[in-house]
Amino acid sequence: MTVNGKAAAERVVITGMGWVTPLGEDLENVWQDLLDGKSGAGPITRFDVSDYPTRIGAEVKDFKPEDYIEKKSIRRMDPSEQYAVVAAQKAFDNAGLADADIDLERAGVIIGSGIGGITTFESQHKKLLDGGPGRVSPFFIPMMISNMCAGLVAMRFDFQGPNYATVSACASSSHAIADMFHYIQRGDVDLGIAGGAEATITPTSLAGFCSARAMTTRNDDPIHASRPFDKDRDGFLMGEGAGMLILESLTHAQKRGATIYGEIGGAGITCDAYHMTAPRPDGAGARRAMSLAIADADLNITDIDLVNTHGTSTGLGDIAETKAVKEVFGDHAKSLLVNSTKSMMGHLLGSAGAVEAIATIKSLQTGQVHPTINIEDQDPECDLDYVANTSRAVEISHALTNSFGFGGHNVSILLSRYNGS
Repeated sequence: MTVNGKAAAERVVITGMGWVTPLGEDLENVWQDLLDGKSGAGPITRFDVSDYPTRIGAEVKDFKPEDYIEKKSIRRMDPSEQYAVVAAQKAFDNAGLADADIDLERAGVIIGSGIGGITTFESQHKKLLDGGPGRVSPFFIPMMISNMCAGLVAMRFDFQGPNYATVSACASSSHAIADMFHYIQRGDVDLGIAGGAEATITPTSLAGFCSARAMTTRNDDPIHASRPFDKDRDGFLMGEGAGMLILESLTHAQKRGATIYGEIGGAGITCDAYHMTAPRPDGAGARRAMSLAIADADLNITDIDLVNTHGTSTGLGDIAETKAVKEVFGDHAKSLLVNSTKSMMGHLLGSAGAVEAIATIKSLQTGQVHPTINIEDQDPECDLDYVANTSRAVEISHALTNSFGFGGHNVSILLSRYNGS
């Protein structure tokens, strides 16, 4: 279709979702756990953490990759890659793509990861030190590099369109979704898999974040450790997992009779250009990202009902994001619902944005907004309605989901309930 001689932008819809999370892997069961305010946090079990200041996290539990991947291939995949492939398969199945007529050259895969195959890096480095270079696996490099999540998923489904990784710390998977949105919107591809995968609960990774004093040390009370916007928050809780979405042009989705779960209306991408790890105290970069996403969708601020925040449970971050929301929305900020998925999932780093986008789509689809748990004494500088501790039944039409990464990377994605018009 053309308008005034120019190609009209394609509408982009979500037709499939899949995740691997600290609360499980089943789409509906995990969503119900979020509504119920269930935490996926607990003691770290994979290695000895007795010497670490932080000894808790949100691990993926009872994960059985052999249900989806042959055993020979599992041995040649980093855990982050296994999470990516399983979550992508779940999204593919959820979208009903197995029997769909797809032009494989117009199907892409973009998957973000903040750190990539750090489990593999650590294990192979130990083999190098203990046994010399001959002991290092020939699969070390493909198991470690961040782009291989996207590569493996493309190989699985024979998707031959755009394929790469986005690496922007905790904004990685939101950048992946934004990029795929733009490819489809321009008409370059018909559909794609976009999301993120992360498996960073490892000795070196944990030590690094501990040394940065970024994480909670509420070791005796893990389920209450991630407490965004609470006065007693003391840092983020590390999580892991993957989230994948099937994005599709509305034309393509309608042609194949797909179930449509929601719509992407816009994306805002900015940089703080301020500090390696800290956000701008006034939230200016976050503010511009949200404003750009709303403008991209051609909406007004009063059209927005929900902001799914980055909401990490860090002292500076929660205040800066609150300021940014208030700057963008003015008086309407008092009417907004604001929540943080990380209060229950922990911080899934490079995969956080995709997992939180799925949670936001479920809110649009069901009219249920999950709570921000563990708000017992709300920080007076965080003075919005954070849907504290109990889910809310509210029909919402449009929502933002925010992701901000070390290095000052900001992404805000505008999601809408699909109404068929």
